[in-house]
Amino acid sequence: MMARSGPEAAGLAFPPYTPERRIPLTGRGQLRIGRRSQQRGTVPEIDLSVSPEDPGASHQHALLAEQPDGGWVVVDQDSTNGTTLNGGPDTLPPHTAIPLNDGDRIHIGAWTTITVHRA
Repeated sequence: MMARSGPEAAGLAFPPYTPERRIPLTGRGQLRIGRRSQQRGTVPEIDLSVSPEDPGASHQHALLAEQPDGGWVVVDQDSTNGTTLNGGPDTLPPHTAIPLNDGDRIHIGAWTTITVHRA
């Protein structure tokens, strides 16, 4: 789904509106990003299976983790469609902690964008 063209992109129906959600990071330690699955026992803190469900997000897509210095990193969990940062063309390498800065945009699945804001 990260592909910007091709047969999958052509058949994808984007939602007309996706409401903004705010999730505080402070004191959370880590947050899993993905789609809930009772069958797999997957219950991510940032659940992309809520309406409108992002079909391009894996059940265990990525992880946000707090560092000892108070900073945050994003780690792609070897997702099917990859994770990109700040609109870059290349997906993040799986299982590699990538430091985040205020204002960074994490792109997941077909249309999900998570913007990092420091408190």
